[in-house]
Amino acid sequence: MDTQAGVGMAIDRSVESIHSKAAPKIVRGFGLLLIILLVFAVFFYNSFITVQVRGISMYSTLQDGQRLLATRAFWLAGDIKHNDIVVFKLKPGGEYLIKRVYRLGGESVDWLNVPKSWRLANGEYRVPKDMVYVLGDNRAESEDSRMFGPLRRDQILGKVVVVN
Repeated sequence: MDTQAGVGMAIDRSVESIHSKAAPKIVRGFGLLLIILLVFAVFFYNSFITVQVRGISMYSTLQDGQRLLATRAFWLAGDIKHNDIVVFKLKPGGEYLIKRVYRLGGESVDWLNVPKSWRLANGEYRVPKDMVYVLGDNRAESEDSRMFGPLRRDQILGKVVVVN
């Protein structure tokens, strides 16, 4: 019986040893998971914005009340190009505006879509370098670059990547 008791104690010690080594690994693994989730959350917070469509200036592409996900990480979604839908503010603290990129810096705008202040006698209108000319899809109801002129690229807060 003594031998069996000695074997039983040895088994108990080896089980305790396994549990005492596994616990720190689990804690380290859980800690690593928390750090990864934190990094992902910070990345997502700094790289994406959600915006709700207000009004009909982008009808029929976007409906009033739809939610959009836009990214500021242009390296992730590609640089701004023709037909991209972008989110911007005209002034700090202003409302979000959502429009489609029509022309980029250096490109000419057809006479139907030039800014209202542009005189046709001035000749062809070209979008200034490093600026973006945006229009709403519903031209009749849209206040866009025809009203306020082209946007500086730094005014663009994001490029729409998901439409809900």
